[in-house]
Amino acid sequence: MKLLRTKRAFAGFTLIEVMITVAVVAILAGVALPSYFDYVTRSRIVEAKTNLADMRTRFEQYFLDNRTYPAACVAGATAPPNISLPAAQKYFNVTCGNLSATTYTVTATGVGNMGGYVYTVDQANTRLTTSTGAWGRSSPPNCWISKKSGEC
Repeated sequence: MKLLRTKRAFAGFTLIEVMITVAVVAILAGVALPSYFDYVTRSRIVEAKTNLADMRTRFEQYFLDNRTYPAACVAGATAPPNISLPAAQKYFNVTCGNLSATTYTVTATGVGNMGGYVYTVDQANTRLTTSTGAWGRSSPPNCWISKKSGEC
């Protein structure tokens, strides 16, 4: 028995089939991309939270050793009365303010794609999110917002 090959068996896809495939891919991308971008933002926020926790530890260690907080925090400081800021960061700049013998505030401010995100911590370990950029969330008490929903 001889197999017959029809012309249809070797034909390509019809325009309708291609259009349906393109539409399905576009819908999947429309759902997946926003979730992906939020995930990337959340992963970048970890840099700010880690640096703030590290700086708080440095300030408290200095206080335990000297019974006063340092006079300044500067890049590359190695000797008292200064505390060294973290090395160059990719998404957040860390600065110190409100420095006195009994107080300090460390701020992580977003740069580049993370512009508008601002996190702080102070001597009482009060963690605040003063701005969440495009998320537009306000900070609950003692919280560093890390999700678009406003969760800590």
